[in-house]
Amino acid sequence: MSVLARGCLGPLCAAARAVIPCLWRGKYFSSGREPAETQVTPMLRHLIYKIKATGPITVAEYMKEVLTNPAKVFSQLGSVLKNCDISIHLVEVSRKLSEIQALTLTEEKIPLERNAGSPVYMKGVTKSGIPISWYRDLHDVPKGHSFYLAHEFFDVLPVHKFQKTPQGWREVFIDIDPQVSDKLRFVLAPCVTPAEVFIQRDEMRDHVEVCPEAGIIVQELSQRIALTGGAALIADYGHDGTKTDTFRGFCGHKLHDVLTAPGTADLTADVDFSYLRRMAEGQVASLGPIRQQMFLKNMGIDVRLKVLLDKSDEPARQQLLQGYDMLMNPKKMGERFNFFALLPHQRLHGRSHPMNACQSKPSVSPVAGFGELAWR
Repeated sequence: MSVLARGCLGPLCAAARAVIPCLWRGKYFSSGREPAETQVTPMLRHLIYKIKATGPITVAEYMKEVLTNPAKVFSQLGSVLKNCDISIHLVEVSRKLSEIQALTLTEEKIPLERNAGSPVYMKGVTKSGIPISWYRDLHDVPKGHSFYLAHEFFDVLPVHKFQKTPQGWREVFIDIDPQVSDKLRFVLAPCVTPAEVFIQRDEMRDHVEVCPEAGIIVQELSQRIALTGGAALIADYGHDGTKTDTFRGFCGHKLHDVLTAPGTADLTADVDFSYLRRMAEGQVASLGPIRQQMFLKNMGIDVRLKVLLDKSDEPARQQLLQGYDMLMNPKKMGERFNFFALLPHQRLHGRSHPMNACQSKPSVSPVAGFGELAWR
């Protein structure tokens, strides 16, 4: 290991540093067993970039970076996972997004296998050495003990919109505005349409959005989890059967009229978690939805923040606090994002968990994020 030092004594040293460029001299000490060749890790690249930008760093700063920087953390996780029989399977219909994912998750020097006509249209290996595959449909993903993560997946699935009228439910359609030939408008269907079967008979709202495709996917997930085990965690914008008109567009992170310039904005509708719960009933247990603020608090975000703040300099502290505010502030992401889980019934009321002497039923097993964090 190379240690860089500069010679200067007494009060003169501080004054000299301010006006005279210091010469950095390399001095070598043993760092233990020397590797046969240098392994260029993500952390090494990060440190080289940091030193080039700001100059040499202290041993203390080096230790802090290596021990607490997220890039180090992930490499350790990868070293554990690569020895397990584990693989990653992504369902992504967008070619552009799949290319971005591949660039982020895999080493550029390892070529990706591409086969546009195959259900597995792209394959590769992550930076941690884990096999990764891309699919267009969940049905094509191999079945087995799996953990499914759906992050902002359900809110972009197509919804049917219905309005309650004196004649009953009428579906909302999109038509050409008779006054302006190149403009679109919303209209109501004159009679019953097939998608009305997805509306609950006891529905009290006067406007509802239903997403049959979301129901199909949740049923598929539920069948897989009930058959082979595992769990699913869904993180998305949504509600528990209370909201009405949530269909909206975003362009450049700003609200955009959904019927104006179609194709230039992202379209989304809040997930109705009460509908997902009904689709999973009888097959698996469900938990949530729970607000992101509460979920992250239950996962120990406050403790994690304190640990990171204690080990960070002032610029990093400000970034951490800003990120925490974005995630936890009720006016930002704290109450807009929700978490919802699917898991086997026995996971909640497991037979493998012993009963206490005063219990007549097995104790309910806690599930991380959905119960208050308790320290023992």
